Amino acid sequence: MGPGIFFNQRTIEKYTRSHFSRWPSLGCGVGLRSEHYDLITRDWPRMDWFEAISENFMDSGGRPLRILEAVRRRYPVALHGVSLSIGSSDPLDPRYLERLKALADRIDPAIVSDHLCWTGVEGEQLHDLLPLPFTEEAVRHVAGRVGEVQERLGRRILLENVSAYVTYRHSTMPEWEFLAAVAERSGCGILLDLNNVYVNAYNHQFDPLEYLRGIPGELVGQFHLAGHTDMGGYLFDTHSRPVIDEVWALYREALTRWGPVTTLIEWDEDIPPFARLAEEADRARAIYVQVLGGQPAETPARP
Repeated sequence: MGPGIFFNQRTIEKYTRSHFSRWPSLGCGVGLRSEHYDLITRDWPRMDWFEAISENFMDSGGRPLRILEAVRRRYPVALHGVSLSIGSSDPLDPRYLERLKALADRIDPAIVSDHLCWTGVEGEQLHDLLPLPFTEEAVRHVAGRVGEVQERLGRRILLENVSAYVTYRHSTMPEWEFLAAVAERSGCGILLDLNNVYVNAYNHQFDPLEYLRGIPGELVGQFHLAGHTDMGGYLFDTHSRPVIDEVWALYREALTRWGPVTTLIEWDEDIPPFARLAEEADRARAIYVQVLGGQPAETPARP
């Protein structure tokens, strides 16, 4: 096997067989942000689930971790990372994986996810989610590293498509084919960020519906919905405003295609009051119910 491919046939079969067991359907949730800690732990609002940024809790023994544990006792929780750098040529960081495993074992999240990207090289952290070339070589490289991560964590992960502002001349396949190939080869699932699909479609001039058509439904374990900023000549994925109508339309199409998929509203900059964030989750829930019927998830009762 080529560089980065370490795992054996038993490992491959272990995770690819589980492709066809559906990911949990948690309903519609929001990110757990420090601005809302007091309100959440005081009022325990009606919300299907919360997503926590893994790195914010991996080295904390103080209030953030206590908050996360308290939230986990009342709601399902997902862990979403930003530093795995699964596409880098650097070796995977064993210390990072140890810390992530310890947090996951402690919190017992419904989902663990990160991004299909690279964030640095030669030990330098660039603090950005950088795109990969869409080539067969990159598929093999990333799939091998995903196999190692899943073996060390003892669980499948989801990888998210990222917003990208450059493309590579030597890419040999479209983004959606690359994303699906990594998931199929490694046994991981896909966290499909529908805002990122829309942003990339606009910036790089492709049909977002073609993207959806190219993703096998059994691989999709979660959706992200977010707002972006129109910079005039391009769209910038800022997570700083409401979801636009075109992305809501993509969400409706995705639910129609793939059924009850766990959904998150992302709002990471210019964070509004929790009530405004909950309105976005309620809109997602309303679309969910319109398309699929019934309730997306059992919401926790107030204490």
